[in-house]
Amino acid sequence: MKWRNRRVSSNIEDRRGTGSRGGGKKKIGGIAAIIITLASMYFGIDPKIVLGLLGATGIGTTTTQQAPYQPSPEQQQLANFTGVVLADTEDTWNTIFQKEGRRYQEPKLVLFTNTVRSACGHAEASMGPFYCPGDHQVYIDLGFFKQLKTQHNAPGDFAQAYVIAHEVGHHVQNLLGISTKVSQLQQRASKAEANQLSVRLELQADCFAGLWANHTEKAKHILEQGDVEEALNAASQIGDDRLQKQARGYASPESFTHGSSEQRVHWFKKGLTEGTLKACNTFG
Repeated sequence: MKWRNRRVSSNIEDRRGTGSRGGGKKKIGGIAAIIITLASMYFGIDPKIVLGLLGATGIGTTTTQQAPYQPSPEQQQLANFTGVVLADTEDTWNTIFQKEGRRYQEPKLVLFTNTVRSACGHAEASMGPFYCPGDHQVYIDLGFFKQLKTQHNAPGDFAQAYVIAHEVGHHVQNLLGISTKVSQLQQRASKAEANQLSVRLELQADCFAGLWANHTEKAKHILEQGDVEEALNAASQIGDDRLQKQARGYASPESFTHGSSEQRVHWFKKGLTEGTLKACNTFG
């Protein structure tokens, strides 16, 4: 991906090195974690956020003092790359919203290490990147990109860009009122129905990521050979079916919350090829 020497977003908040590692925090596990996860999904709440909130109660927690954070050259390069991708999403969504007669409110992107507090509660890096509708901010521990490469076999800068654009896609859903409508529907739905609504929401964010790639390529010609394949591979590697099979040897479609590998690839490609909001109607 051609990203060097291009505009870096001013909407980056760098909190790296400010989170505690938690010397003696008790972990929630086993049956308790399962019950919390199922209950959260039933009410349309991201289980990761609820578990993070419970972890923020301070039970058995000790904070270890850390030395001042000094990012390595590689880490700083990743931060700059993230800022360029965020700037591209700003340009894309400002243009699209303007054509729709709307005003796009640019989100902040928070860089953190280990742990972070948001309007959605306490979160740990192990939860992965996330968007918090309560403060309109995207949160990313850049260490996730190494995990994406080594654990999920999804290397490449455009795979990383896809992740950022997906989270910004959730911000777009929030601005358009889609997230609120889905949350309201989930509160009245069965667990299986609530999961399906969550899947549709995530797949739309995938489609919005593809839409971003479509518009940015037309405007700035950022794509290099193999970039699209990197994003498609990333979408495939983090499908619910693949992740569940890796974790326990089998997949349970009724418990999917993000979509299968095939679905995630399909909707990213649809956004990439058609490049319109209408094309990303995963609820139709």
